[in-house]
Order: sequence, then structure tokens, then C-alpha cells
Amino acid sequence: QDAIDRKEKRSETFKTAVHGLETDTPALKTEELGRRAPQWVRDNLVTMCMRCKEPFNAITRRRHHCRACGYVVCARCSDYKAELQYDGNRPNRVCQECYIFLTGHTVLEDREGKQKGILEKGAAEVSSRSLLCSSLQLLDKNGKGSTRGWFVIPQDDPLVLYIYAAPQDVRAHTSIPLLGYQVRDMPQSESRHLFQLAQSWQVFTFVADTEELKRRWMRAMARSAAGITDPEEEEEE
Repeated sequence: QDAIDRKEKRSETFKTAVHGLETDTPALKTEELGRRAPQWVRDNLVTMCMRCKEPFNAITRRRHHCRACGYVVCARCSDYKAELQYDGNRPNRVCQECYIFLTGHTVLEDREGKQKGILEKGAAEVSSRSLLCSSLQLLDKNGKGSTRGWFVIPQDDPLVLYIYAAPQDVRAHTSIPLLGYQVRDMPQSESRHLFQLAQSWQVFTFVADTEELKRRWMRAMARSAAGITDPEEEEEE
């Protein structure tokens, strides 16, 4: 029953319908696991295992897909076999969660239990309940390079900006407390829509894909920086 409860909670990831979320993976109901072939989460939407949260790399931690739920997982988390009805009851590679659900077998946990940290919130889950989320670029301090990521201001934590490497990652790689920052507009540069967060000596420069998206982020960040947590609260001119 515990395994079923965990799986039902995690299956909420498949039910997110976030505007602009870069995935077309449809919902797969818990009772359909093993009975219907899932649509796989695309490799380029994750940078870490969707189960254990360890980062992928080209040599020691490769990407695999669970044939039951479609998650992108590492070799250790997909080192299980379960018979899947949609594939003629042949054994297929599945993740640990699906293995427990489909077979009823228990698995000894070889990793120490860790309390869920502030960054260990799945991007899809947080994005589905966000004030604003989208892809942005964050410029290096020297302004010569940039990193594209998935940026989210959650409804339940509206004073913090969470930064994910990809929109389906299960853990944010960093966060920025927005309270007290100033939001600065910057002139368009080489068709790039720039704006900044600044506080004392700390300055973050962002690049939005469109001018309209830039304005939405500037407004959302300014409200958070001012400590406005109610999305319905009117913003003073």
C-alpha cells in the first residue's frame, strides 16, 4: 500500500499541464502501468535521474527509460525487470518504483533516507503551481557566455526564484531569494531582451526570448522583491 501511495503521488508529474512547458508527454494513470505503453519523457528535458536525482554524464551514468512509466532514469534505478501486459507479458527494464508496484516485491533501500531539501522539488510539479515559469538565459558575470535553464517562482514559495537545468528535472540546482532585490530594465542588445536583478554588489542578468516574456518576468520579480505574496493583490503604480 505504501508503494501504491508513493506511485500515485509521483504520477502527478504526468498530469501537469503548464503553459509553455516543453513536453508533450500525456498523463499515464497508475492503473495503466504495464497495461499501456507510456510515452517516454524526452532525454533533453532532464539532466538528472528522475528517481535518485543524480546528474547524468556520458560515461558513468547513462540515461535509460522505464518501460512502464516512461521516466528517464539511471542504470542503478532501472536495474529491475517486470512483466508488462502491453508487451505480451515479457520482462522489461523498469524503475524501482514501477517494479514494486507491478510485482508487489519489496526492495531494500541502499541509500540512507534523506530529508527533502529546499531544492528537491520537481520542476514539473512546481511549475504546475507557479506564479510564472519559462525558459530564460542567465548571463555569466563577464557577460560573454550564458546558460539556458528553466526558471520558476512557485505559488507556495513566491519570494524565491528556482532555477532548473531542464523543465522535467526533479531537483533545482540553485535558488535566488528575491526579497529586497531591484529589477532593472536594460536596452535591447542584438535582438536580446535583457533585464537584471540587483542588490548591493550582487547582479544577475537574464535574457528572455521575447519582449513580452521579459515584461512578465520583470513584473513577477518586482512583486516578489517587494514582498507581495498574494497573486490577487493589486500592484500600486
